Amino acid sequence: MPTEILNNVGIVLQVIVALSGAFLLAFWLSMVIWTFRDIRSRSRDIFAALLAALMVLLFGPIGLLLYLFLRPRETLAEAYDRALEEEALLREIEERVVCPTCGQPPQPDWMLCPYCHTQLKKPCAECGRLLEMEWRLCPYCGSAPSPPELAAVPEPAAASQL
Repeated sequence: MPTEILNNVGIVLQVIVALSGAFLLAFWLSMVIWTFRDIRSRSRDIFAALLAALMVLLFGPIGLLLYLFLRPRETLAEAYDRALEEEALLREIEERVVCPTCGQPPQPDWMLCPYCHTQLKKPCAECGRLLEMEWRLCPYCGSAPSPPELAAVPEPAAASQL
């Protein structure tokens, strides 16, 4: 009877050891897979991904700890989002309209800057709407603005008498 109990205890211990080993193996492989997926989300370099996975495969939890210390701080998605935010901020800064002479922000319907008297816009000859200075035709009525009139230059009196 005691040998039968010892055999049963031995079988139970073998099952416990086998289950523990299977769990540790599954945990080890899951650490390797998690490391590979994490480094792929942080870098496009396949060599770095394979090296990180190999480090965790060989050194286990210590390799995972080393990887956590050495991995890039942000993911590729976070870097992309940050780049989009920076681009949006730069676009917003570029779109801000200011007077070319004094740098003050004008209202959209101002023809002249009230601070330095610089002409900001010109009226359309046909519909009277304000046009940007560089526009070659009116987007509201389609007419081409008339060219600026040249001021008549008076002839010098001394030259006409000679």
